[in-house]
Amino acid sequence: MRILRALTAGVATAALALGLAAPAGARLQIGHYSAIVEGRYDFHTWLFSFSSCDPPAPLDTCALVSANPMPIAKAFQWYGRANQANGTWTLAVDVPDGLRCGNVYYGPIIPTHDVYTWDAVTLTGKMDSTFDVGCDNAPGGTFTYPFSLVRF
Repeated sequence: MRILRALTAGVATAALALGLAAPAGARLQIGHYSAIVEGRYDFHTWLFSFSSCDPPAPLDTCALVSANPMPIAKAFQWYGRANQANGTWTLAVDVPDGLRCGNVYYGPIIPTHDVYTWDAVTLTGKMDSTFDVGCDNAPGGTFTYPFSLVRF
């Protein structure tokens, strides 16, 4: 009887685990993602929350995005709208503290216009961060960073 109970519990646990597992092909889904921007001079990590532009529809062509810094200190939460066309998602947002200068925590900050683009299947791409004036009054420009999303 103990063996039967253990086997039944094991099968139930396996079924539950399979039901919660990520799909084989990673595609953007409603939920929370760690947004990884490689090489950006920032001490924050970012949590992106995606929801449908047209609930209860899935995220096929449009997603509402809430970007939340962790820790919250010295950063701004922002919201945006991502659109998908031809297998690529695009999200453009103005960020008041996108470029950090000098001391990453106490130094000056410069607003940026950030454009995220990522593949709809692999959830990897790039983020182009454009600014009018750089650190120490350097000329404006654009920095490009590798970008990926990892679902929680």
